[in-house]
Amino acid sequence: METEEHKRGIGYALLAVAVVIALLLGTGGGVVLGWLVTARSQTAAPVEQPTATREPVTTTEITQVTITEDSAIVDAVADVKPAVVTVINTLPPQRDMFGEVTEPKASGSGVIISEDGYIVTNNHVVENAQILEVIYADDTKVPATLIGADSFSDLAVVQVEGDVPAVAQLGDSSALKPGEPAIAIGSPLGVFKGTVTVGVVSAVDRRIEVAQGLWMEGLIQTDAAINQGNSGGPLINAAGEVIGINTIVVRGSGTGAVAEGLGFSIASNTVKEVSQQIIEYGKVRRPYLGVRWAPVDPTVASAYELPAEFGAYVQEVEPGTPAEDAGLQPGDLITAIDGQPIDAENGFVTVLMRFDPGEEVDLTIVRDGTEMTVTVTLDTRD
Repeated sequence: METEEHKRGIGYALLAVAVVIALLLGTGGGVVLGWLVTARSQTAAPVEQPTATREPVTTTEITQVTITEDSAIVDAVADVKPAVVTVINTLPPQRDMFGEVTEPKASGSGVIISEDGYIVTNNHVVENAQILEVIYADDTKVPATLIGADSFSDLAVVQVEGDVPAVAQLGDSSALKPGEPAIAIGSPLGVFKGTVTVGVVSAVDRRIEVAQGLWMEGLIQTDAAINQGNSGGPLINAAGEVIGINTIVVRGSGTGAVAEGLGFSIASNTVKEVSQQIIEYGKVRRPYLGVRWAPVDPTVASAYELPAEFGAYVQEVEPGTPAEDAGLQPGDLITAIDGQPIDAENGFVTVLMRFDPGEEVDLTIVRDGTEMTVTVTLDTRD
């Protein structure tokens, strides 16, 4: 007959063997040890351990969510990628340092937006083009024709003949929220065709100064990697809609600081408006005032003792223009348009471009030290 001490000895031996086996297997050790401790304390047959049965259920649910999110991005890329193209710009011939004539080439990206072969890209991708070509995702190369370009928005439209491999849909950029997935597709360095990078919408409605007094507005900021050659390519959402056209990357502040993940795209609603005008008119109908002017900032204002720190100093009024009809004169200092002030962050051109041709606006000017208002009906340059 076994004594209680003898039974405990056997139990301890079994426990030690089980622990060693569990450690050797590397998995399930915690479950086996927990089961044996429970069995010993109750001196009964093994019982089911609820924790061990629930853990696989939790793991399965997490895996399903991850697969769903990844699949949405994969599906979005599969939908849009065939509509993404590489744009090759052959520039005018140049002589190199040895006197040889060369035809330099630049490249960027673009996206097909119409069955009629219209492709949206950046103005700076097609600028000064002598010959334009487009390379599809399947490496087919076809000639392209420039329909029109707009330097202010940095957008251009080119067209190809014949059937196109796919068409991308432009989404509604006004509905974007920071934190949403953002996927860039393009041809970085003109070599790595169809490259996909993923990030988020970092911010919306950003402004960047691209020239003196000229700001690009309403931009989408993203941390999706954008490199040289991605210009003109699409930024898409997880639904496979184009939400922007990639245009600018900021690498630093100019003070030695280096930045990463600061890419900017032209919002799709702007792309819709500009591309429609280019397709219809061959250009964007921008408001035209008819003056030759110089920008005024605090430094200029102080040096020339001008009556305002910011504005547009009228140097010449062109004959037969809205400015002449409104009575503007050389020496006038324009400080606001329809109540929108010209200041450090809102240059004269930036403010003027917010209005449409044919619109009547009030110019706030300073003439001979007196502030006054002049009404002008904006026109468009032919």
